Amino acid sequence: MHSRGPDDAAYIAATFRRGLRDGGFIDGQNVKIEYRWAHGQFGQLPALAQELARMPVAVLVAGGGVPTAMAAKAATSTIPIVFAMSGDPVKLGLAASFNRPGANATGMNTLTTALDPKRLGLLHDLVPGAARIGFLVNANFPPSALQISDAEEAARAIGVRIQVLRASSESEIEAAFETVAKERIRALAVASSPFFDTRRKQIVALAARHAVPAMYHFREYAAAGGLISYGIDIVDVHHQVGLYTSQILKGAKPADLPIMLPTKFDLVINLKTAKALALAIPSGVLAIADEVIE
Repeated sequence: MHSRGPDDAAYIAATFRRGLRDGGFIDGQNVKIEYRWAHGQFGQLPALAQELARMPVAVLVAGGGVPTAMAAKAATSTIPIVFAMSGDPVKLGLAASFNRPGANATGMNTLTTALDPKRLGLLHDLVPGAARIGFLVNANFPPSALQISDAEEAARAIGVRIQVLRASSESEIEAAFETVAKERIRALAVASSPFFDTRRKQIVALAARHAVPAMYHFREYAAAGGLISYGIDIVDVHHQVGLYTSQILKGAKPADLPIMLPTKFDLVINLKTAKALALAIPSGVLAIADEVIE
């Protein structure tokens, strides 16, 4: 079960299947995968999770963030759950601890939301003259209040202020960028959100249209023409989720499998986009980039 759609997340599903295969399970041979997709609509997740739980499935894999994991947890207290999400699973009640989850859920804490302040600092390094930075956030995303408070704290630490722009639909994303243009906001940080991930082409196109330097959380955005991204290697995350799922299929209990943390973070810069914005990337930022798209 995933918060995205099958086309948008095709490579994620393929990576998950590779993890399963590396663990000894091949879809259509010794295991069958039942896919459910929310297409960025969080409200559909509880019904999708309940449908899978009623089948029932041997393992419920919840990808695409906190809403998916919470929907899975609400649907079953007995079926093993493997999640990939940015929120703290202990604070959210999904696990007793990282080392010993203790219940029926384990997986990967991707730290995506926790990296929003780091991304804000990198954006400030790119556009040091911006005394005000826009912060695009999905108000319907459960961690959004924490994202905003963390971003405000990070902004104070670097001597800038943020202007929060809330968007939970395609039309609201359009309106947010109109505000960016109208109020001459010189830089924009896009908060992590599975909904934004499903609308990344729209967001990247609007940033180009309004000529605003924007920071993103996944490489997907930079590959689609976004200026810069900093975050986890999403391919590696879902490979690990596939491996964990295979362990559970072999008899391991989620209660005993430690919650994983990512070990690889990538800073990706799109120089073609920087050139279109007439933006000179500081040498210090280029020096720490993991990938430069030209």
